[in-house]
Amino acid sequence: PEDISCRMTNRTSYFYDPDVGNFHYGAGHPMKPHRLSLTHSLVLHYGLYKKMMVFKPYKASQHDMCRFHSEDYIDFLQKVSPNNMQGFTKSLNTFNVGDDCPVFPGLFEFCSRYTGASLQGATQLNHKVTHALSSLIKSFLCLQASGFCYVNDIVISILELLKYHPRVLYIDIDIHHGDGVQEAFYLTDRVMTVSFHKYGNYFFPGTGDMYEVGAESGRYYCLNVPLRDGIDDQSYRQLFQPVIKQVVDFYQPTCIVLQCGADSLGCDRLGCFNLSIRGHGECVEFVKSFKIPLLVLGGGGYTVRNVARCWTYETSLLVDESISDELPYSEYFEYFAPDFTLHPDVSTRIENQNSRQYLEQIRQTVFENLKMLNHAPSVQIHDVPSDMLSYERNDEPDPDERGAEENYTRSVVRLAVFSFLFNTSNIVNDRKQPKLGIFTECWILKHTCTVYQLLCLFL
Repeated sequence: PEDISCRMTNRTSYFYDPDVGNFHYGAGHPMKPHRLSLTHSLVLHYGLYKKMMVFKPYKASQHDMCRFHSEDYIDFLQKVSPNNMQGFTKSLNTFNVGDDCPVFPGLFEFCSRYTGASLQGATQLNHKVTHALSSLIKSFLCLQASGFCYVNDIVISILELLKYHPRVLYIDIDIHHGDGVQEAFYLTDRVMTVSFHKYGNYFFPGTGDMYEVGAESGRYYCLNVPLRDGIDDQSYRQLFQPVIKQVVDFYQPTCIVLQCGADSLGCDRLGCFNLSIRGHGECVEFVKSFKIPLLVLGGGGYTVRNVARCWTYETSLLVDESISDELPYSEYFEYFAPDFTLHPDVSTRIENQNSRQYLEQIRQTVFENLKMLNHAPSVQIHDVPSDMLSYERNDEPDPDERGAEENYTRSVVRLAVFSFLFNTSNIVNDRKQPKLGIFTECWILKHTCTVYQLLCLFL
Protein backbone atom coordinates (compact mmCIF):
# COMPACT_ATOMS: atom_id res chain seq x y z
CA PRO A 1 0.00 0.00 0.00
CA GLU A 2 0.95 3.63 -0.49
CA ASP A 3 3.06 5.22 2.24
CA ILE A 4 0.67 7.97 3.28
CA SER A 5 2.97 9.33 6.01
CA CYS A 6 5.10 11.05 3.35
CA ARG A 7 2.32 13.43 2.36
CA MET A 8 0.69 14.07 5.71
CA THR A 9 -0.22 17.70 6.36
CA ASN A 10 -2.13 16.88 9.55
CA ARG A 11 0.05 14.55 11.58
CA THR A 12 -2.57 12.21 12.97
CA SER A 13 -1.86 8.67 14.12
CA TYR A 14 -4.61 6.05 14.41
CA PHE A 15 -4.25 2.92 16.53
CA TYR A 16 -6.51 -0.06 15.98
CA ASP A 17 -6.17 -3.73 16.85
CA PRO A 18 -8.19 -5.91 14.43
CA ASP A 19 -8.85 -8.51 17.13
CA VAL A 20 -10.04 -6.23 19.93
CA GLY A 21 -13.64 -6.30 18.70
CA ASN A 22 -13.80 -10.10 18.98
CA PHE A 23 -13.84 -10.18 22.79
CA HIS A 24 -17.20 -10.65 24.50
CA TYR A 25 -18.25 -9.72 28.03
CA GLY A 26 -21.11 -12.21 27.99
CA ALA A 27 -24.77 -12.39 27.00
CA GLY A 28 -26.79 -9.36 28.04
CA HIS A 29 -23.82 -7.24 29.10
CA PRO A 30 -24.09 -3.65 27.81
CA MET A 31 -20.38 -3.31 27.02
CA LYS A 32 -19.78 -4.52 23.46
CA PRO A 33 -16.17 -4.40 22.23
CA HIS A 34 -17.63 -5.19 18.80
CA ARG A 35 -18.49 -1.48 18.50
CA LEU A 36 -14.80 -0.91 17.76
CA SER A 37 -15.03 -3.16 14.71
CA LEU A 38 -18.03 -1.19 13.45
CA THR A 39 -16.19 2.08 13.95
CA HIS A 40 -13.08 0.86 12.16
CA SER A 41 -15.15 -0.42 9.24
CA LEU A 42 -16.71 3.02 8.75
CA VAL A 43 -13.30 4.71 9.02
CA LEU A 44 -12.04 2.42 6.26
CA HIS A 45 -15.03 2.72 3.95
CA TYR A 46 -15.15 6.49 4.26
CA GLY A 47 -11.47 6.53 3.26
CA LEU A 48 -10.40 8.37 6.41
CA TYR A 49 -7.43 6.03 6.84
CA LYS A 50 -5.78 7.81 3.90
CA LYS A 51 -5.45 10.93 6.04
CA MET A 52 -3.75 9.19 8.95
CA MET A 53 -0.78 7.06 9.88
CA VAL A 54 -2.39 3.73 10.83
CA PHE A 55 -0.79 1.44 13.40
CA LYS A 56 -1.56 -1.95 14.86
CA PRO A 57 -0.75 -1.12 18.48
CA TYR A 58 1.70 -2.57 20.92
CA LYS A 59 0.38 -5.05 23.49
CA ALA A 60 0.90 -3.73 26.99
CA SER A 61 2.77 -6.08 29.29
CA GLN A 62 2.25 -6.84 32.96
CA HIS A 63 5.22 -4.54 33.58
CA ASP A 64 3.43 -1.67 31.80
CA MET A 65 0.22 -2.14 33.78
CA CYS A 66 2.05 -2.25 37.10
CA ARG A 67 3.12 1.35 36.66
CA PHE A 68 -0.25 2.20 38.16
CA HIS A 69 -1.83 -1.03 39.39
CA SER A 70 -0.69 -3.40 42.11
CA GLU A 71 1.20 -6.52 41.08
CA ASP A 72 -1.34 -8.69 42.93
CA TYR A 73 -4.20 -7.26 40.91
CA ILE A 74 -2.49 -7.59 37.51
CA ASP A 75 -1.30 -11.09 38.40
CA PHE A 76 -4.90 -11.99 39.21
CA LEU A 77 -6.13 -10.65 35.84
CA GLN A 78 -3.45 -12.68 34.09
CA LYS A 79 -4.38 -15.95 35.82
CA VAL A 80 -8.16 -15.90 36.21
CA SER A 81 -10.41 -17.44 33.57
CA PRO A 82 -14.02 -18.69 33.35
CA ASN A 83 -12.71 -22.24 33.89
CA ASN A 84 -10.80 -21.57 37.12
CA MET A 85 -12.61 -18.60 38.67
CA GLN A 86 -14.11 -20.78 41.43
CA GLY A 87 -10.61 -20.94 42.90
CA PHE A 88 -10.36 -17.13 43.04
CA THR A 89 -13.45 -16.38 45.15
CA LYS A 90 -11.61 -14.11 47.59
CA SER A 91 -9.77 -12.25 44.82
CA LEU A 92 -12.97 -11.76 42.83
CA ASN A 93 -14.49 -9.95 45.80
CA THR A 94 -11.32 -8.04 46.62
CA PHE A 95 -10.87 -6.76 43.08
CA ASN A 96 -14.56 -6.13 42.38
CA VAL A 97 -14.69 -8.58 39.47
CA GLY A 98 -18.17 -9.99 38.98
CA ASP A 99 -21.37 -8.89 37.27
CA ASP A 100 -20.37 -5.45 35.98
CA CYS A 101 -16.77 -6.47 35.32
CA PRO A 102 -17.05 -10.18 34.52
CA VAL A 103 -14.38 -12.78 33.90
CA PHE A 104 -14.52 -13.73 30.22
CA PRO A 105 -12.23 -15.69 27.86
CA GLY A 106 -9.12 -13.69 26.97
CA LEU A 107 -9.62 -11.07 29.69
CA PHE A 108 -5.94 -10.22 30.18
CA GLU A 109 -5.30 -10.28 26.43
CA PHE A 110 -8.12 -7.79 25.97
CA CYS A 111 -6.67 -5.49 28.64
CA SER A 112 -3.24 -5.79 27.06
CA ARG A 113 -4.52 -4.76 23.65
CA TYR A 114 -6.53 -1.68 24.61
CA THR A 115 -3.94 -0.48 27.13
CA GLY A 116 -1.18 -0.87 24.57
CA ALA A 117 -3.10 1.23 22.04
CA SER A 118 -3.51 4.14 24.45
CA LEU A 119 0.07 3.85 25.67
CA GLN A 120 1.51 3.86 22.18
CA GLY A 121 -0.63 6.89 21.34
CA ALA A 122 0.95 8.72 24.26
CA THR A 123 4.43 7.71 23.10
CA GLN A 124 3.71 9.02 19.61
CA LEU A 125 2.59 12.36 21.05
CA ASN A 126 5.84 12.56 22.97
CA HIS A 127 7.57 12.34 19.61
CA LYS A 128 5.73 15.28 18.01
CA VAL A 129 2.72 13.64 16.40
CA THR A 130 -0.09 16.23 16.44
CA HIS A 131 -3.07 13.94 17.13
CA ALA A 132 -3.28 10.34 18.25
CA LEU A 133 -6.52 8.37 18.19
CA SER A 134 -6.90 5.16 20.15
CA SER A 135 -9.74 2.74 20.76
CA LEU A 136 -10.39 2.45 24.49
CA ILE A 137 -13.05 1.27 26.90
CA LYS A 138 -13.28 3.30 30.10
CA SER A 139 -11.31 4.30 33.15
CA PHE A 140 -11.43 3.16 36.77
CA LEU A 141 -9.62 2.88 40.09
CA CYS A 142 -6.15 1.63 40.95
CA LEU A 143 -6.82 -1.49 42.99
CA GLN A 144 -9.97 -2.90 41.46
CA ALA A 145 -12.16 -3.16 38.38
CA SER A 146 -15.03 -0.70 37.92
CA GLY A 147 -17.25 0.77 35.24
CA PHE A 148 -17.01 -2.26 32.88
CA CYS A 149 -13.23 -1.89 32.76
CA TYR A 150 -10.16 -3.46 34.32
CA VAL A 151 -6.91 -1.62 33.54
CA ASN A 152 -6.73 2.18 33.69
CA ASP A 153 -5.04 2.84 30.38
CA ILE A 154 -5.79 6.57 30.63
CA VAL A 155 -3.70 7.04 33.77
CA ILE A 156 -0.90 4.87 32.39
CA SER A 157 -0.88 6.97 29.21
CA ILE A 158 -0.84 10.25 31.14
CA LEU A 159 2.09 9.01 33.23
CA GLU A 160 3.94 8.42 29.96
CA LEU A 161 3.06 11.91 28.72
CA LEU A 162 4.39 13.45 31.95
CA LYS A 163 7.89 12.34 31.01
CA TYR A 164 7.93 15.04 28.33
CA HIS A 165 5.05 17.37 29.17
CA PRO A 166 5.07 19.60 32.27
CA ARG A 167 1.26 20.04 32.23
CA VAL A 168 -1.35 17.61 30.89
CA LEU A 169 -5.03 18.54 30.65
CA TYR A 170 -7.54 15.68 30.83
CA ILE A 171 -11.07 16.36 29.50
CA ASP A 172 -13.87 13.79 29.91
CA ILE A 173 -17.21 14.08 28.06
CA ASP A 174 -18.47 10.62 28.98
CA ILE A 175 -21.83 10.73 30.78
CA HIS A 176 -20.18 9.06 33.79
CA HIS A 177 -17.78 10.97 36.02
CA GLY A 178 -14.09 10.35 35.31
CA ASP A 179 -13.47 9.20 38.87
CA GLY A 180 -10.46 6.99 38.22
CA VAL A 181 -8.36 9.67 36.54
CA GLN A 182 -9.46 12.30 39.04
CA GLU A 183 -8.39 10.17 41.99
CA ALA A 184 -5.07 9.28 40.41
CA PHE A 185 -4.02 12.93 40.05
CA TYR A 186 -5.99 14.52 42.89
CA LEU A 187 -2.89 15.73 44.74
CA THR A 188 -0.82 17.06 41.84
CA ASP A 189 -0.81 20.18 39.66
CA ARG A 190 0.95 18.34 36.83
CA VAL A 191 -2.42 17.06 35.56
CA MET A 192 -5.63 19.06 35.47
CA THR A 193 -8.84 17.02 35.17
CA VAL A 194 -12.11 18.41 33.81
CA SER A 195 -15.19 16.16 33.72
CA PHE A 196 -18.65 16.93 32.29
CA HIS A 197 -21.07 14.29 33.54
CA LYS A 198 -24.46 13.34 34.93
CA TYR A 199 -24.55 13.78 38.71
CA GLY A 200 -27.24 12.93 41.26
CA ASN A 201 -30.01 10.38 41.77
CA TYR A 202 -27.40 7.71 42.61
CA PHE A 203 -26.08 7.75 39.04
CA PHE A 204 -22.86 5.72 38.70
CA PRO A 205 -20.24 6.24 40.11
CA GLY A 206 -21.81 8.77 42.50
CA THR A 207 -18.81 11.13 42.50
CA GLY A 208 -18.12 14.36 40.63
CA ASP A 209 -19.67 17.13 42.70
CA MET A 210 -18.43 20.59 41.68
CA TYR A 211 -16.88 20.99 45.13
CA GLU A 212 -14.43 18.13 44.52
CA VAL A 213 -11.53 20.40 43.54
CA GLY A 214 -8.33 18.51 44.39
CA ALA A 215 -6.08 18.67 47.44
CA GLU A 216 -2.56 19.66 48.51
CA SER A 217 -0.59 20.85 45.47
CA GLY A 218 -3.49 19.70 43.29
CA ARG A 219 -6.08 21.93 44.94
CA TYR A 220 -8.25 23.62 42.27
CA TYR A 221 -6.63 21.53 39.52
CA CYS A 222 -9.71 19.29 39.48
CA LEU A 223 -12.87 20.68 37.87
CA ASN A 224 -16.22 18.92 37.82
CA VAL A 225 -19.24 20.04 35.81
CA PRO A 226 -22.23 18.09 37.23
CA LEU A 227 -25.18 17.98 34.82
CA ARG A 228 -28.80 16.89 35.03
CA ASP A 229 -30.90 14.73 32.74
CA GLY A 230 -31.73 15.73 29.18
CA ILE A 231 -29.01 18.27 28.43
CA ASP A 232 -29.03 19.21 24.73
CA ASP A 233 -26.46 20.56 22.29
CA GLN A 234 -27.09 24.23 23.01
CA SER A 235 -26.95 23.91 26.80
CA TYR A 236 -23.85 21.71 26.64
CA ARG A 237 -22.10 24.16 24.30
CA GLN A 238 -22.89 27.09 26.63
CA LEU A 239 -20.93 25.36 29.37
CA PHE A 240 -18.28 23.37 27.54
CA GLN A 241 -16.73 26.05 25.36
CA PRO A 242 -16.29 28.87 27.93
CA VAL A 243 -15.12 26.46 30.63
CA ILE A 244 -12.53 24.75 28.43
CA LYS A 245 -11.30 28.08 27.03
CA GLN A 246 -10.79 29.42 30.54
CA VAL A 247 -9.02 26.24 31.61
CA VAL A 248 -6.65 26.33 28.64
CA ASP A 249 -5.93 30.04 29.16
CA PHE A 250 -5.20 29.58 32.87
CA TYR A 251 -3.45 26.22 32.84
CA GLN A 252 -1.60 26.44 29.50
CA PRO A 253 -1.35 22.67 28.99
CA THR A 254 1.38 21.31 26.76
CA CYS A 255 -0.74 18.26 25.93
CA ILE A 256 -4.46 17.38 26.11
CA VAL A 257 -6.09 13.97 26.62
CA LEU A 258 -9.73 13.93 25.49
CA GLN A 259 -11.99 11.02 26.49
CA CYS A 260 -14.94 10.89 24.06
CA GLY A 261 -17.41 8.59 25.76
CA ALA A 262 -20.44 8.31 23.47
CA ASP A 263 -22.92 7.44 26.21
CA SER A 264 -23.63 11.18 26.47
CA LEU A 265 -25.51 10.91 23.16
CA GLY A 266 -29.29 10.80 23.12
CA CYS A 267 -30.82 7.31 22.88
CA ASP A 268 -27.88 5.66 24.61
CA ARG A 269 -28.79 2.40 26.33
CA LEU A 270 -27.43 3.57 29.70
CA GLY A 271 -27.51 7.34 29.20
CA CYS A 272 -29.96 10.14 29.91
CA PHE A 273 -28.54 13.08 27.91
CA ASN A 274 -29.80 14.47 24.61
CA LEU A 275 -26.64 15.30 22.66
CA SER A 276 -26.62 14.78 18.91
CA ILE A 277 -23.65 13.31 17.10
CA ARG A 278 -22.86 16.77 15.73
CA GLY A 279 -23.15 18.30 19.19
CA HIS A 280 -20.80 15.69 20.64
CA GLY A 281 -18.40 16.33 17.77
CA GLU A 282 -18.41 20.07 18.47
CA CYS A 283 -16.54 19.33 21.69
CA VAL A 284 -13.81 17.48 19.80
CA GLU A 285 -13.57 20.21 17.18
CA PHE A 286 -13.35 22.92 19.84
CA VAL A 287 -10.55 21.16 21.75
CA LYS A 288 -8.69 20.57 18.48
CA SER A 289 -8.89 24.30 17.68
CA PHE A 290 -6.33 25.10 20.40
CA LYS A 291 -3.67 23.35 18.27
CA ILE A 292 -2.19 21.60 21.30
CA PRO A 293 -0.95 17.98 20.96
CA LEU A 294 -4.02 15.83 21.51
CA LEU A 295 -4.61 12.20 22.53
CA VAL A 296 -8.20 11.24 21.68
CA LEU A 297 -9.69 8.18 23.35
CA GLY A 298 -13.01 6.39 23.22
CA GLY A 299 -14.97 5.65 26.37
CA GLY A 300 -18.48 4.62 27.28
CA GLY A 301 -21.25 4.15 24.75
CA TYR A 302 -23.78 1.34 24.73
CA THR A 303 -25.96 1.84 21.66
CA VAL A 304 -23.42 0.28 19.35
CA ARG A 305 -24.54 1.73 16.00
CA ASN A 306 -24.50 5.29 17.35
CA VAL A 307 -21.12 4.85 19.02
CA ALA A 308 -19.63 3.85 15.66
CA ARG A 309 -21.28 6.80 13.91
CA CYS A 310 -20.08 9.25 16.54
CA TRP A 311 -16.45 8.16 16.64
CA THR A 312 -16.26 7.97 12.84
CA TYR A 313 -17.60 11.51 12.55
CA GLU A 314 -15.14 12.76 15.15
CA THR A 315 -12.28 11.05 13.33
CA SER A 316 -13.28 12.98 10.21
CA LEU A 317 -13.18 16.24 12.19
CA LEU A 318 -9.70 15.48 13.48
CA VAL A 319 -8.34 14.94 9.96
CA ASP A 320 -10.29 17.88 8.46
CA GLU A 321 -12.22 15.68 6.07
CA SER A 322 -15.87 16.30 5.19
CA ILE A 323 -17.82 13.04 4.85
CA SER A 324 -21.26 12.23 3.49
CA ASP A 325 -24.29 11.72 5.70
CA GLU A 326 -25.08 8.65 3.61
CA LEU A 327 -23.18 5.71 5.07
CA PRO A 328 -20.92 3.75 2.71
CA TYR A 329 -21.79 0.11 2.17
CA SER A 330 -19.81 -2.23 4.42
CA GLU A 331 -20.01 -5.66 6.00
CA TYR A 332 -21.88 -4.09 8.94
CA PHE A 333 -24.30 -2.04 6.84
CA GLU A 334 -27.44 -3.66 8.29
CA TYR A 335 -26.49 -2.53 11.80
CA PHE A 336 -27.43 1.02 10.78
CA ALA A 337 -30.98 0.30 9.61
CA PRO A 338 -33.45 1.77 8.99
CA ASP A 339 -31.97 5.14 7.99
CA PHE A 340 -28.37 4.17 7.04
CA THR A 341 -27.16 7.71 7.77
CA LEU A 342 -24.29 9.15 9.79
CA HIS A 343 -26.48 11.65 11.64
CA PRO A 344 -29.82 10.07 12.57
CA ASP A 345 -32.14 11.80 15.00
CA VAL A 346 -31.03 10.59 18.45
CA SER A 347 -33.15 12.99 20.48
CA THR A 348 -35.38 11.57 23.20
CA ARG A 349 -38.40 12.72 25.16
CA ILE A 350 -36.28 13.29 28.27
CA GLU A 351 -36.89 16.85 29.45
CA ASN A 352 -33.85 19.11 29.72
CA GLN A 353 -33.64 19.64 33.47
CA ASN A 354 -30.63 21.96 33.13
CA SER A 355 -32.23 25.40 33.48
CA ARG A 356 -30.43 28.61 32.51
CA GLN A 357 -30.12 29.48 36.19
CA TYR A 358 -28.59 26.10 36.99
CA LEU A 359 -26.10 26.30 34.11
CA GLU A 360 -25.12 29.83 35.13
CA GLN A 361 -24.61 28.71 38.73
CA ILE A 362 -22.28 25.93 37.60
CA ARG A 363 -20.35 28.24 35.30
CA GLN A 364 -19.85 30.86 37.99
CA THR A 365 -18.69 28.25 40.51
CA VAL A 366 -16.24 26.75 38.03
CA PHE A 367 -14.87 30.19 37.13
CA GLU A 368 -14.45 31.07 40.80
CA ASN A 369 -12.43 27.88 41.28
CA LEU A 370 -10.29 28.74 38.26
CA LYS A 371 -9.45 32.12 39.79
CA MET A 372 -7.82 30.23 42.66
CA LEU A 373 -5.24 28.69 40.32
CA ASN A 374 -1.67 29.93 40.20
CA HIS A 375 -1.98 29.84 36.42
CA ALA A 376 0.45 27.46 34.74
CA PRO A 377 2.54 25.66 37.39
CA SER A 378 6.24 25.51 36.69
CA VAL A 379 8.12 22.23 36.65
CA GLN A 380 11.79 21.75 37.45
CA ILE A 381 13.77 20.61 34.42
CA HIS A 382 15.04 17.01 34.56
CA ASP A 383 16.66 14.65 32.11
CA VAL A 384 13.91 12.86 30.20
CA PRO A 385 13.46 9.25 31.41
CA SER A 386 13.39 6.47 28.86
CA ASP A 387 10.12 5.79 27.05
CA MET A 388 7.89 3.11 28.50
CA LEU A 389 7.91 1.54 25.06
CA SER A 390 10.54 2.34 22.48
CA TYR A 391 9.61 4.72 19.68
CA GLU A 392 11.44 2.31 17.42
CA ARG A 393 9.56 -0.67 18.78
CA ASN A 394 12.20 -3.26 17.95
CA ASP A 395 14.89 -1.54 20.01
CA GLU A 396 13.57 -2.67 23.39
CA PRO A 397 11.95 -6.09 23.89
CA ASP A 398 8.96 -6.51 26.17
CA PRO A 399 10.29 -6.80 29.76
CA ASP A 400 8.00 -9.79 30.38
CA GLU A 401 9.55 -11.67 27.46
CA ARG A 402 13.22 -11.32 28.39
CA GLY A 403 14.69 -14.65 29.23
CA ALA A 404 18.22 -13.77 30.24
CA GLU A 405 18.97 -14.01 33.95
CA GLU A 406 21.13 -10.89 33.73
CA ASN A 407 18.25 -8.76 32.50
CA TYR A 408 15.93 -10.22 35.13
CA THR A 409 18.39 -9.42 37.92
CA ARG A 410 18.88 -5.91 36.58
CA SER A 411 15.11 -5.33 36.61
CA VAL A 412 14.86 -6.52 40.21
CA VAL A 413 17.70 -4.22 41.30
CA ARG A 414 16.13 -1.26 39.51
CA LEU A 415 12.80 -1.94 41.19
CA ALA A 416 14.55 -1.97 44.57
CA VAL A 417 16.22 1.37 43.80
CA PHE A 418 12.89 2.76 42.63
CA SER A 419 11.15 1.74 45.89
CA PHE A 420 14.03 3.00 48.02
CA LEU A 421 13.96 6.44 46.39
CA PHE A 422 10.23 6.80 46.92
CA ASN A 423 10.35 5.77 50.58
CA THR A 424 13.40 7.93 51.28
CA SER A 425 11.81 10.95 49.61
CA ASN A 426 8.71 10.59 51.75
CA ILE A 427 10.84 10.62 54.92
CA VAL A 428 13.05 13.55 53.87
CA ASN A 429 10.11 15.71 52.84
CA ASP A 430 7.93 14.63 55.78
CA ARG A 431 5.10 14.28 53.25
CA LYS A 432 2.09 12.16 54.09
CA GLN A 433 1.83 9.26 51.66
CA PRO A 434 -1.37 9.56 49.54
CA LYS A 435 -4.28 7.21 50.04
CA LEU A 436 -3.61 3.74 48.55
CA GLY A 437 -0.28 5.01 47.15
CA ILE A 438 -1.83 5.72 43.75
CA PHE A 439 0.05 8.97 43.25
CA THR A 440 3.47 7.31 43.39
CA GLU A 441 4.31 7.73 39.71
CA CYS A 442 3.62 11.45 39.55
CA TRP A 443 5.38 12.13 42.82
CA ILE A 444 8.53 10.27 41.80
CA LEU A 445 8.67 11.90 38.37
CA LYS A 446 8.56 15.29 40.06
CA HIS A 447 11.10 14.72 42.84
CA THR A 448 13.44 11.76 42.25
CA CYS A 449 13.54 11.11 38.52
CA THR A 450 17.08 12.38 37.93
CA VAL A 451 18.63 10.34 40.74
CA TYR A 452 16.88 7.20 39.56
CA GLN A 453 18.06 7.71 35.99
CA LEU A 454 21.67 8.20 37.04
CA LEU A 455 21.68 5.11 39.23
CA CYS A 456 20.11 3.01 36.49
CA LEU A 457 23.02 3.84 34.19
CA PHE A 458 25.21 1.71 36.44
CA LEU A 459 22.75 -1.11 37.20
